Amino acid sequence: MEKRLFRDAMGKFATGITVVSTNYQNEVKGITVNSFMSLSLDPTLIAISIDKTASMYDILQEANTFGISVLSENQKEESMIYANQKEVDQPVKFTDLAGTPVLNNALVQLSCEKESAVEAGDHMIFIAKVNDLKISDGNPLLYFSGSYQQLDK
Repeated sequence: MEKRLFRDAMGKFATGITVVSTNYQNEVKGITVNSFMSLSLDPTLIAISIDKTASMYDILQEANTFGISVLSENQKEESMIYANQKEVDQPVKFTDLAGTPVLNNALVQLSCEKESAVEAGDHMIFIAKVNDLKISDGNPLLYFSGSYQQLDK
């Protein structure tokens, strides 16, 4: 099967957008991720999928904890920065949630502890326990068919 055709087909599934972040060598590192899902309520588990060629792959292999920020409709710039689509023109603001960096003003902020990693083709699926979270009001930033979208109210 042609990879572009498969990618286009998967792009028809609208997703929310997250930034996965961790402290690495005294600096916050992050990556935009839309392959995120909840796995379990008891225990509270989530999963993210990271391409093995991604800049954060090795960092997440080493990290024991990471934060997940579910982006609001006003955070397209942050998504683009951590997807390497835009240069940083001013520092991105993070806050600490139970020892992990999460983006300020995100709809949901999760503090996670890595439980396991499962190899899946050219990606690694990281499974993590959610230790703490914070929820805010607002609408999500969405991704559909290769572009950013917002909910139509």
